[in-house]
Amino acid sequence: MPLFWSSSGRDLHLDVDPTSARRAGLESALRAAIGEGRLPAGTLLPSTRALAQELGLSRGTVTAAYNQLVEEGFLATRPGSGTRVAALPGRAPVSVRPGSPPPPPPHDLRPGLPDVSAFPVRAWLASTRRVLTGARPEIFGAGDPQGRMELRHALAGYLARARGVTATADQIVITSGSYQSMSLIAGVLAARGATAVAMEDPGHNGFRQVVQRAGITALPLPVDSHGARVEFLTHDAGAAFLTPAHHYPTGVPLHPSRRQALCGWARSTGGMIVEDDYDGEFRYDRQPVGALQGLAPDHVVYCGTASKTLAPALRLAWMVLPPHLVEEAVRAKHEADQYTETLHQLVLADLLTTYAYDRHVRAARARYRRRHRLLLDRIATVPGLTARGVPAGLQILVTLPDTGPAEHEILDRCARHGVAIRGLTELHHDPADSPQGLLIGFAAPSDRAYPAALHALFAILKSAPA
Repeated sequence: MPLFWSSSGRDLHLDVDPTSARRAGLESALRAAIGEGRLPAGTLLPSTRALAQELGLSRGTVTAAYNQLVEEGFLATRPGSGTRVAALPGRAPVSVRPGSPPPPPPHDLRPGLPDVSAFPVRAWLASTRRVLTGARPEIFGAGDPQGRMELRHALAGYLARARGVTATADQIVITSGSYQSMSLIAGVLAARGATAVAMEDPGHNGFRQVVQRAGITALPLPVDSHGARVEFLTHDAGAAFLTPAHHYPTGVPLHPSRRQALCGWARSTGGMIVEDDYDGEFRYDRQPVGALQGLAPDHVVYCGTASKTLAPALRLAWMVLPPHLVEEAVRAKHEADQYTETLHQLVLADLLTTYAYDRHVRAARARYRRRHRLLLDRIATVPGLTARGVPAGLQILVTLPDTGPAEHEILDRCARHGVAIRGLTELHHDPADSPQGLLIGFAAPSDRAYPAALHALFAILKSAPA
């Protein structure tokens, strides 16, 4: 399978049969590459001179092979534009691949998604330039499974002043997203002998599946208007997974008395608390509620992520662990994927230390506050809809009237009209006969697209028969 380089800057692989005549072998190799889609329509082939030099053939042999494939319709040539692969009849466009992610919905009001159109491009570029200017070669080598010290140190300072987290850089492990954080800690708990953990009901069903894949039973922990009902915690649970700052999906913070009771349970039983600081930075009526971790740092695993504040594509998250769990978590991280991508870690560290991250979060908080208020105003125009939770996060839970329509009817109608939201039912441990509702996000659309998305949604809700 010879490799050749062309003046177009492309590397191409051709299976040229060494037992065939030179011209026939080249023609067969090109036909196969085109027919199998390895050379898609429009691909610019190298000049006859370049290809001949790379394959050790005469230029006349390559020219004859090209001419033959032009005659057969595999190639097309135009003066001044070189030789390209022709579009074969019946071939699907190369950009359409089985398993490709579907295009985003026209009106994206899914919960938990930030406005990626507001990504701080200028600040990110400035930090990237600072990181790469005069960078030591070692930053391009293999990374540390615990994460770059620069980012861990910056996070320790940021989390202390912004979220009330008590930690040193040595207690922080950088991961490739919140799902990996949950997977790693579930694996550590399972290795320590945990067979069951308590998880909020309703709660994040994706994280519940992560825990179950680790071989751990997820025990439902009911949630009411004061958050998780920690009085139902028992010795059977080796840990409790919670979203104390802003419960997902009901939107309520964990009451101060229950925070104290939860920490008391951990101290008396030796159980761990896994704190998912879901939307912790986004509170709109007051200062954000501080992290639970500051009350019991030796019993809490704090999990945070940049996916809500910056963008999900960055795949950057972090765990703050009690000292006795750090070594096990680092080992689990190394076994999972060795380490998280390094350059983005260093850029985020620079954003944090220059306070560009703080400025971005403040701007996002102001923008989302306006959107939250607008969504509440629209909800008030539809009889029977009730908004739940405190002004925080990136979505609002809306409960439905008993007289209908049902959750699944609204979701079906939204899907037909290109409006993406989420239902409440699937987030319960037992969806059967669970309360129904809608989770409406207000962060994902751009500022320009948000009003149209709301208009489309509420046209559906107002037309729904009671």
